Amino acid sequence: MGNKKYWQVIIDRPLGSRHPYYKNIRYPVNYGYIPGLPAPDGEEQDAYLLGVEYPVAVCRGRLLAVIRRRNDVEDKWVVAPEGFSFSKDEIQRQTAFIEQYFDSEIIMMNPPCP
Repeated sequence: MGNKKYWQVIIDRPLGSRHPYYKNIRYPVNYGYIPGLPAPDGEEQDAYLLGVEYPVAVCRGRLLAVIRRRNDVEDKWVVAPEGFSFSKDEIQRQTAFIEQYFDSEIIMMNPPCP
């Protein structure tokens, strides 16, 4: 994961958009990837962007948590802009629209030092 304080997230599934394969799933949060950071599936690292309540194309934020999927090859990152913080329960609620289909756990990252 590195020691980077902020990560850029490119949003390819903006808030309100539909899943490309499962049209009954609508994204209640922005979702995208971290450019240049490879994930185990051979694509770039996927990330949920929390704290931005409108569709965006790109956003910088800090890594709050990793959703470790036990029954999938890749983990999902949870990123939020500076000044936003979410509890494990809040992250679970906001990502349940997809994560309900996986056996996963939320691993919280340590808050940044002042």
